[in-house]
Amino acid sequence: MRIEIDDLSRAEVGALLNEHLESMYALSPQESVHALDLDKLRQPDITFWTAWESGTLLGCGALKELDGKHGEIKSMRTPKSLRRQGAGRAILDHLIGTARARGYERLSLETGTAAAFHPAHRLYESAGFKSCGPYGSYVKGPNSIFMTLQL
Repeated sequence: MRIEIDDLSRAEVGALLNEHLESMYALSPQESVHALDLDKLRQPDITFWTAWESGTLLGCGALKELDGKHGEIKSMRTPKSLRRQGAGRAILDHLIGTARARGYERLSLETGTAAAFHPAHRLYESAGFKSCGPYGSYVKGPNSIFMTLQL
């Protein structure tokens, strides 16, 4: 598996992000969807990676710098048909490693509360993430779970 910084220009990446957005809007009310579209992922404070094997897109993830000591995981996704093959763990480990290399002291994320999010909760917990309150501009609500990892 090869994980690389991605410029978000390939059709496969756009399709995966569309799948991600469609899923988020199907699982959560519009006001509780914090997933980013292609344009918002192209901001200078966000680095986006994709994982590939033999030309097949296995997943993606992004790291947003909130400040010099705090990063946020965004757009973690593996295609529905390719889940449970280790790409999510590999991308998460890559994001955590990058956050440490950047000198962040904390890495946080927001995810949903529906049952479909439970596998993601378990993945994050297995990497050491703990529940926390809202951070940045987020507000507490019934459709969001916040997690953080002290680095």
